[in-house]
Amino acid sequence: MKHFQPSQNTRCFIFYAKRTPIGKLGGGLSSIRPDDLLSFLLEDFKIKYASSFSLEEVEDVFVGCSNQAGEDNRNIARMSLLLANYPYSIPGITLNRLCASSLSALAMAYTHIIANQHECLLVGGVESMSRAPYVFSKATKAFSGEQEFFNTTLGWRFPNPRMAQRFPLFSMGQTAEVVAKELNITREEQDLFAFHSHQKAIKAQTAGYFSSEIIPIKLPKGEILEKDEGPRANTSLEQLAKLSPVFETNGSGSVTAGNSSPLNDGGALLGVCSEEFLKRHSLIPLLEVHCSSSIGLEPNRMGLGPVKAIQTLLPRLQWKLDELDALEINEAFAAQVLGVAKEIKIPLEKINLLGGAIALGHPLGASGARIACTLAHQFQKNSSLKKAIASMCVGVGQGVALGFSRAN
Repeated sequence: MKHFQPSQNTRCFIFYAKRTPIGKLGGGLSSIRPDDLLSFLLEDFKIKYASSFSLEEVEDVFVGCSNQAGEDNRNIARMSLLLANYPYSIPGITLNRLCASSLSALAMAYTHIIANQHECLLVGGVESMSRAPYVFSKATKAFSGEQEFFNTTLGWRFPNPRMAQRFPLFSMGQTAEVVAKELNITREEQDLFAFHSHQKAIKAQTAGYFSSEIIPIKLPKGEILEKDEGPRANTSLEQLAKLSPVFETNGSGSVTAGNSSPLNDGGALLGVCSEEFLKRHSLIPLLEVHCSSSIGLEPNRMGLGPVKAIQTLLPRLQWKLDELDALEINEAFAAQVLGVAKEIKIPLEKINLLGGAIALGHPLGASGARIACTLAHQFQKNSSLKKAIASMCVGVGQGVALGFSRAN
């Protein structure tokens, strides 16, 4: 396949990177609609750059959202723009690549900018798993009683019987069990990885590492939420070992609630622009964005999507694996990240330096933008970081990876 090669003079930068705290299921953010949650970030951007350039110079808004079955329906990108009182002239589009929705939105923004189609874009992601609705199917005939009922928070809904003839319609947790068994990843390895995720996140949270990227959210009763609700300082290997496997209860399972990402609420927003736009408005770049890769694989091995995605991306970037200073691999499950590290031979000390989704949380459509946001602020705090890749596995068998480097 022939790949588009941008002009050597065309570059793409992140100049704004903010996110909400990540709320736990039924937690602090559960009373806030997802379109409102994203609008708060859009308002923050508007306030920050009101004196730098006209909002009309934002040419489009790309937003990732996975569910889109409730309050996040009807193009949440456009709805949130209207709620934030942006000019009617600014359009918005909502993308869905499940967990990698907003990472793919950022990859699309990069392509638009290097193709000189746009100079300034906003890229976001949002998900409220607490507020995901229950849905009923319509009856095929009157008084049939054949309606089906689904919780849209996570996983399959309205499954197609024809697809089930091709492969078993496993839950996400079952696919993690597939990876664990295929690559001989033990329960102890998974629990240790999860423990380290919490330790790193708590250390970063205590040191104030996330304070520069989080906008505080005022809750309906007047309280202020300014920290992620997921990291647990009291997590121990002993506690994790006591948890029972959730997805295989026949004695062979190893994936538990403790070594999986939780269900969460949250949003993230990035300002992305060309080098010319940066210079014209005297903006400070946080991170340079490079090309991406997206791949497909057998759906029930979806956790290994980042393997081929990273292997495909490295030659495009003309980088080698050992040149990378950091890799953000979304922690859908410990088994899945460990599987990716094992397959590509990535040192674990380079993965998710400040903890990952097992501790911080995984608000699906927001997670890709959240990862890029965290990377942007890490690069500002740690001058030794030069090159990084963010990668995510995707339900129904896909993988996405995107390259970043220090903005020089």
